[in-house]
Amino acid sequence: MVGARTPERFVGYWRITEMEVWDAEYLDLMVPAFIEFDREQMGQFQFGTVRGRLDCRFGERVGVPVVDFSWEGENDNDPGCGRGWGALRGDRLEGRLYIHCGDDSAFVASRTARPVSPKRRGQRRAAGRRTPTSRRRLPGGQA
Repeated sequence: MVGARTPERFVGYWRITEMEVWDAEYLDLMVPAFIEFDREQMGQFQFGTVRGRLDCRFGERVGVPVVDFSWEGENDNDPGCGRGWGALRGDRLEGRLYIHCGDDSAFVASRTARPVSPKRRGQRRAAGRRTPTSRRRLPGGQA
């Protein structure tokens, strides 16, 4: 849908805390499990070795805000795709994710801040660190 926007109540990073089929150890195998929605009706998710890019549609059912999505990405390093949905229930996103010709599982996610990886955190610190050659020069050559 050209020009359609994601409702603000969905925008952002949601930490997947539970899945019906996979345990917590698998969920966070590669990164902390998450689903994320951007402002352009797109997004991404990852849990375990399954990750994908989302194409979303938002609406309401019986007064409950909902998202339906299709996804394309990887499933255990093989191409993967599927579909899913989620419903906002208080401060939680509850839904189901389907892997085409594979498993499907209910999930629960909570809105939270996106974690910063240790690698990115170090790069951010290094970028802000001053070195002797990066000092600002004042008029007249003084540092």
